[in-house]
Amino acid sequence: MRIRRQSYTAYSIGCGIVWAAILGVLAALNEKERLHRILPVFGGWWMGWTSATIARCVYPPPKCRVQDGGG
Repeated sequence: MRIRRQSYTAYSIGCGIVWAAILGVLAALNEKERLHRILPVFGGWWMGWTSATIARCVYPPPKCRVQDGGG
């Protein structure tokens, strides 16, 4: 089985892991001021990701056309 690393799913999982790490570290270190500053950034990213995900579902990328070898 071939693993596709360059996919939207892999991108989403990677971003989720990074955001969880950032927010988790700030919460663990009790950095309330920094956490309050980064939460709107996270919210903006989340809204953009949600919008892109909906757009990808509604308007999927076009299928590759098979070129006919005959002239």
